[in-house]
Amino acid sequence: MLEKLFGLKAANTTVRTEFLAGITTFAAMAYILAVNPAILSNAGMPVPALITVTAIAAALGCFLMAVMTNYPIAQAPGMGTNSYFAFVICIGSGLPWQTALALTFWNGIIFLILSVTGLRSKLAESLPNGVKIGIQCGIGFFIAFIGLKSVGIVIPHEATLVSIGDLKAPASLMVMGGLAFMTFLTIRKVSGALFITILGLTVIGLIIPSQGAMVTSVPDGIVSLPSGISETFLKLDILYPIKHFPEIADVLITLLLLDLFDSIGTLVGLSRRANLVRKDGSMPKMGKALTADAVATVAGSLFGTSTTTSYIESAAGIESGGRTGLTSVVTGLCFLVALIFTPIILIVPAAATAPALVMVGAFMAQGLKELKFDDLGEVVPAFITMLMIPLTFSITEGIGLGLTLYSLILLLSGRAKEAPVLSYAISIVFVIYYAFL
Repeated sequence: MLEKLFGLKAANTTVRTEFLAGITTFAAMAYILAVNPAILSNAGMPVPALITVTAIAAALGCFLMAVMTNYPIAQAPGMGTNSYFAFVICIGSGLPWQTALALTFWNGIIFLILSVTGLRSKLAESLPNGVKIGIQCGIGFFIAFIGLKSVGIVIPHEATLVSIGDLKAPASLMVMGGLAFMTFLTIRKVSGALFITILGLTVIGLIIPSQGAMVTSVPDGIVSLPSGISETFLKLDILYPIKHFPEIADVLITLLLLDLFDSIGTLVGLSRRANLVRKDGSMPKMGKALTADAVATVAGSLFGTSTTTSYIESAAGIESGGRTGLTSVVTGLCFLVALIFTPIILIVPAAATAPALVMVGAFMAQGLKELKFDDLGEVVPAFITMLMIPLTFSITEGIGLGLTLYSLILLLSGRAKEAPVLSYAISIVFVIYYAFL
C-alpha cells in the first residue's frame, strides 16, 4: 500500500528510511509546539488552545503536502510571520487577534487563487539560477546559525553584534561532539545518522549537569491531555479586512510579501537539495506545493493560528534520506502524537537538535559548487542573497535584495534580455516595498 501511495522504489528509498526521516524532521521542528503559542500569546491568545492548534495545523499541513505533491517537506505555523502577527498587526497596529486571523485567512485565499492559476509558480520560476543557489545556501547558513545560537555557541555582543559563547559549557561540548559524531556516521553512510545522534545527545542531556541542573530533565509524567480549541476555532473576524481595506492595506500587503517569498524560497531551497528539480532548475510540482501551502494557511486561520508554511527544518529529514511524502506523513503523525506525549517530546534539548541543524546547513551549502564563479553577474546576487537571509533572519529579504541587484546588474551590463520580464516586475515590487512599506 505504501509503495503504491508514495512510489518508494522509484524514489530509491524504503519505509524504514522514510520513517526515520520523518521523525528527524519532527525532532528538528518540534520547538514550534512551544514557541508558536508563546509568540501568539503576546496578541492575547490563550496558550493551552494554541498548543493544540499548532499541532493540528502542522499535521494538516504535512498531510496536504504529502497527498498533493509526494514531497518530504513538512509544514507548520511559520516563524517570522507569527511574530509579524503578534507584534506588528496586533500590538503595533492595535488590531485584535481575531482581525489578524482574518488577515491570515484572506492572505491564504489570495495565495490559493495565485497558486491555482499558476501565477505563483511563474513567480518561483522567474528567479534566476544564481538567486536560487543563493537561497539554498542562505537557508543553510540560516539553519546553522539558528542551531549555534540556540545553545549559546553564538551570542549577542554590543560592539560586534555577535560573538562566541562559552565553549566549555556542557551544551556547547555536546553540540561540537555531536556534530563530529554525526559527520562520522554520515561519512560511513550509516542510515539515520542524524536521528541516532539526536537520540544519543538527549540521553546524555539527562545525565550531564549544566549550571546546577541537567541539560534536560526527566518529565513529571508521560501522557498529557490536549486542550480544547473552542477559544480560537472560527473566531476570526472574517469581514473586517473587506470593510476596512484602506486602513489595513499596507499590513495585508506586507503579510502577503513575507509569506509569498518565504514559502517560495523555502520550497526552492529544499527541492534543490532533495533533487526534486528538473535539469533547467524548475520544480515539477511547485504549483501543487504552493497550493498545499495556501490551503494549510486558510485551514490554520480557521483553527486559530498564524500563517502555515513549509519549514526549512525539513532539510534535516531530507538529509536523513527522506524522498517522498511518507516522510511528511510521519512528521504530521508525530505532531498529533505529541499532543498526548508532550512531556516526552519536550525533553529533547536544543543541544541535541543543534548539531543536526549545523549539519544540514553544511549540506545545503554544497550548492555553491553549482555557481558560475567566472560570471560576477550571477555570483554577486547569489552572494547577497545567501548573506542577507541569515543576517536579516528573513528569506524574503534575501530574495528581494538579491533579485533587485541581479536585475540592476543586467540592465547596466546591457544583458536585460537574459532575465524574464517577471523578474523585473518582482524587483519593482520589492523597490516599492522598501520605499513605502
